[in-house]
Amino acid sequence: MTERSVIVCLPTKGRGRQVRVDGQPVGAACSLRGLAEIMRRAGWAGTDEIDVADSPIIEWHGGGPEVW
Repeated sequence: MTERSVIVCLPTKGRGRQVRVDGQPVGAACSLRGLAEIMRRAGWAGTDEIDVADSPIIEWHGGGPEVW
């Protein structure tokens, strides 16, 4: 099985953070809850805010899960 990747890009004023899954743009998140929803739609069933805050597969650019 191929390992999947998630990149949460730099925050942009008023637009949240762009999210890329496996190199493809999948939306923008303004919170951990929003990121969890994007990941659920991308195939990570049962993902919640705690999961995304602690996930080793997420690469955070421009600050970690506390920066929006």
